[in-house]
Amino acid sequence: MQDIRVVELGQLLAGPFCGQLLGDMGADVIKVEPPVTGDPMREWGQGDDKVHWEVIARNKRSVSANLRVPEGQALVRKLIANADVLIENFKPGTMEKWGLGPDTLLAEQPGLIIARMSGYGQTGPYASRAGFGGIGEAMGGWRYIVGEPDRPPSRMGVSIGDTLTATYGCMGVLAALHARERTGRGQVIDAALYESVLQVMEGLVTEYDRSGVIRERSGSILKGIAPSNVYRCKDGEFMIGANKDSLWQRLATAMGQPGLGHDPRFATHIARGENQDEIDALINAWTSTLSVDAVEALMTEFSIPAGRVYRAPDMLSDPHFKAREAIIEVETDRFGPLKMQSVFPKLSATPGSVRRPAPSVVGQHNAEIYGEMLGLTGAELEALTAQGVI
Repeated sequence: MQDIRVVELGQLLAGPFCGQLLGDMGADVIKVEPPVTGDPMREWGQGDDKVHWEVIARNKRSVSANLRVPEGQALVRKLIANADVLIENFKPGTMEKWGLGPDTLLAEQPGLIIARMSGYGQTGPYASRAGFGGIGEAMGGWRYIVGEPDRPPSRMGVSIGDTLTATYGCMGVLAALHARERTGRGQVIDAALYESVLQVMEGLVTEYDRSGVIRERSGSILKGIAPSNVYRCKDGEFMIGANKDSLWQRLATAMGQPGLGHDPRFATHIARGENQDEIDALINAWTSTLSVDAVEALMTEFSIPAGRVYRAPDMLSDPHFKAREAIIEVETDRFGPLKMQSVFPKLSATPGSVRRPAPSVVGQHNAEIYGEMLGLTGAELEALTAQGVI
């Protein structure tokens, strides 16, 4: 994708993560930030040093532009004229207010692909409402089913609504690029937070439509899918997924109780679902007598899907992560070498890579991009800076 240029106007998560995905695959991503303050993601993260930016802004060049003034809008419009893809995740109507709406841009540049990410989409009665990832998770059905049954809805420890929307937005961009090869025309991708979450809700709506079933919170299990849970060991916890007849039979043998594999209470998928608490209690009673290492060895021996419950230190020390280079070390401008997740998915012929670290300074590439690409002189750049346009 080295021949694809992307202008990223979004802030925080959905738009920037879409930009990260495209940048990781080779696209030239130009990140437009507000002058001085920059993208709020620069201040996100846990710990004394805020390093989330180093991941989400990798493979990007930064320019600054005040989109709230005509001069900044005109500058970005020229930038977009040199791009294949535009990413934005502002509240619907904002781009139109700035004179940067799809109708205007596509009239001037028919091949442009515009990925728009928002809470509720560009149409419908809720389109003008403000929306963050958590709101999309709630409306899309995710929040209600996550957590323990006797507690309020919970959340994941990451902003899954935003990253799902970004991923679907990226998928839309790739499909639109393919279509443009045939037609020469661009198009608009409308990715809503709540609909992105809805896409991964499996049979939740259909089950209700057919059987009147409303999925409820079920903690660490999926109701009716057994055994598939995290079980206690002497020295930790271990995940086992043996929710298939043949797998359950192998697990029962590994437990030294082969008869359980054909016990009528557990022999079939339906029976195991109906006796889920009982089967989990049996497995817990067994794993609690063993170490994590011992259980893992048995699961490997009997070819049963299972694994440790990892935290960051476990990932960094795991030989499989190392062999596949799932985590890489990037030399950053602000913090030196930083470990982070690698580019994914892995392509055999045209693999992506981290070619440049996240820009450490807002507008770090103003001279490079505005000067070389748009032909602005040093004096013009100094004047725009003094006026607060860049």
